[in-house]
Amino acid sequence: MRAKNISFGTGTEAERISRLKNELETADAVVIGAGAGLSTAAGLTYSGERFERYFFDFAKKYGIRDIYSGGFYPFPNDETRWAWWARHIYYNRYIDPPKPVYNKLSALVKEKDYFVITTNVDHQFQRAGFDKKRLFYTQGDYGLFQSVNPSLQKTYDNEEWVKKAMDAQGFVKDADGVYQVPEDGRIAMRIPPDLIPKCPDDGSDVTMNLRADDSFVEDEGWHRASTAYSDFLRRHENLHVLYLELGVGANTPGIIKYPFWQMTLANEKAVYACINYGEAFCSGEIENKSICIDGDVAAVLEKIK
Repeated sequence: MRAKNISFGTGTEAERISRLKNELETADAVVIGAGAGLSTAAGLTYSGERFERYFFDFAKKYGIRDIYSGGFYPFPNDETRWAWWARHIYYNRYIDPPKPVYNKLSALVKEKDYFVITTNVDHQFQRAGFDKKRLFYTQGDYGLFQSVNPSLQKTYDNEEWVKKAMDAQGFVKDADGVYQVPEDGRIAMRIPPDLIPKCPDDGSDVTMNLRADDSFVEDEGWHRASTAYSDFLRRHENLHVLYLELGVGANTPGIIKYPFWQMTLANEKAVYACINYGEAFCSGEIENKSICIDGDVAAVLEKIK
């Protein structure tokens, strides 16, 4: 459903937050749809201080300006490319975010019948204690590799490799066990050739399990989560459902935003809520069943709590 008429909601911010709090308390089920804005609100930013702290050498040598664009940079060799990706993965997948936004969200829904669909690939829902069986990562996972061999429709955990690659670059662990740049600032921008990751099944090259084109591997876990999500929606289609959209932008509206609008329109008991900084809106067709809050997700969740 692509709305011809867009609504930004009604009522004051305080009234909208009060309505959302009431829906969270009274809904039979909550379906959370999360986009990049949720992780940004948690402090997992791709530019600024985090980038400058952990990727300063790549910025200086190659002119890379942020973590996202670095993922597409044509590095001169595999040793350098995989040194980049070890950091890229580690600092967005294997550490807790600076702000406890995911934990606050978990506290709000942990007693509810919920399910999460997300385009995020940083695994932060599971790190915050969300039930793995209630999560559907549609676009992949930084924690997984896939083979370039299309006949191998499998994925492979990369945590052990990532830590070895961080060690090889000279990063050191702090008191909390998090890799940091050593005090003398000396870290390598390459990993040894024998550390370049390969497929454990056939020795082929690997790549990230991120949806970039039709080579993306939808493994058994992906299909299992997809089925669980579909089953959840079917079981609750006529109940009082809150479709809670958090930080979803306009890049892939067909995954979360438009389906949420359609399901809200089709179910007279359903309510759609959207929290997003600068992009909180809904279809005019469901304006009277929607709560749109323009603001930082972290701040709004804190007010609800």
